[in-house]
Amino acid sequence: MNDDTLTVQELADYCRTQARFLWGRVETLTEETETLLDELDDELTDLQDSVAAHERPVAESADTPSPTAPDQSVADLEARERDLEEKQALAEAKRARRDAFEDLATAYVDLGDDLDATGDDTQAALTHIAEFERDRDAPAYFEERETILEAIADSDDTNEE
Repeated sequence: MNDDTLTVQELADYCRTQARFLWGRVETLTEETETLLDELDDELTDLQDSVAAHERPVAESADTPSPTAPDQSVADLEARERDLEEKQALAEAKRARRDAFEDLATAYVDLGDDLDATGDDTQAALTHIAEFERDRDAPAYFEERETILEAIADSDDTNEE
């Protein structure tokens, strides 16, 4: 990567652009999590209604047949409960992933602000960004974009050949 064509301001703008992409992903993950939590609420309500429909009221006499669910209905309820637990785990994983994206986005914004304050040393700014991205495993967050760290690594690989 040739740092002669870049300015510190452009590198600071790069950081803010990366942050915007990450914030977009945060928004998407938030919406996905909210949708999943809404589904969980609906399914939990349905499950509670199913359980309530199969419970025997205390006031019933011993001669009245019990509306208790047969073994298959109990198995179905248990399967639905497992499904709910899996969805809840998925929602928690999405929430954790969203938090990680949010933390990295905030850190990129802070890095851009730091670069604005550092002056005109483009090489130092590139080094700072590369270290930042390496320390935070930033390339893993950008499936369709190349980070500066990756561009530097690709440039080093090309220069070695």
